Amino acid sequence: MELVIGSTTRPYAGLSYAEAFARIGKAGYTDVAIFANQVGGEKVIPVSTESTAADISSVKKAAADAGVAPSMLLGRAHLDKGLGGAVTAYKKLLDNAAALGTKWILELGTSKEEFYEIYPKVMRQAAEHAKSVGVGISLKPHGGISLTARELVDLCALVDHPSFSISYDPGNIIYYTKGEVRPESEVGEVASLTSTAIIKDCVLHDDGRPDVNVTAGDGLVDFYTVLSGLVGGGFNGPLYVECVGSSAPDDVDRDLAFTLGYVKGVLTSL
Repeated sequence: MELVIGSTTRPYAGLSYAEAFARIGKAGYTDVAIFANQVGGEKVIPVSTESTAADISSVKKAAADAGVAPSMLLGRAHLDKGLGGAVTAYKKLLDNAAALGTKWILELGTSKEEFYEIYPKVMRQAAEHAKSVGVGISLKPHGGISLTARELVDLCALVDHPSFSISYDPGNIIYYTKGEVRPESEVGEVASLTSTAIIKDCVLHDDGRPDVNVTAGDGLVDFYTVLSGLVGGGFNGPLYVECVGSSAPDDVDRDLAFTLGYVKGVLTSL
């Protein structure tokens, strides 16, 4: 089984996005998911609702120079702006993502219960605009309104739009439930609704504290079971590595290269 395997810039959060892109390309990845990196001395997502055409052009050039496709962008819904304001802001984010050449917005949901009612309404209107600009919205489990498969499936039903789907993240299932829910037992529930997926592991320390800063295969996630469950349910989308065990850039290079080989090996065995 062959799937697109990309990497997020999260492991290189202390570097510029240009250097992160270059290192990800050298590690053998074809695609990149843009998270927050160092821009002008601040850690920010380099393309957002507020980005200018010049900002987008700079990021697009850096990706091209590194030989990677900026196919995913971490997004944020400005729910504090109310329904109308949040929709307007998200449409601008989608326009900027399309200008960058992004195929997917990675959406995080919300952990604030006061926004639970408007969130699916914002996503429904945003998804219609996403369709018009050729970008998909992919929601990952991230606690709160998107805690586990059950909440993800319920949200997909509420939004009810083909441009809104799931980005399954098995490490986050363990992290946000502190191991009470396991991804292996629920992946079948989300497979048919999943457009992208995150390669992330998780460990539980002796004090019960969850930790996702671990290289895939070194934690609790059974990636063979998770990936076979996704593929068996019809998933054929891209995968993005989000975390590794190292933090020093040269060590991250090694971990990312290892993870690429590890994931390819799992896919080959399916």
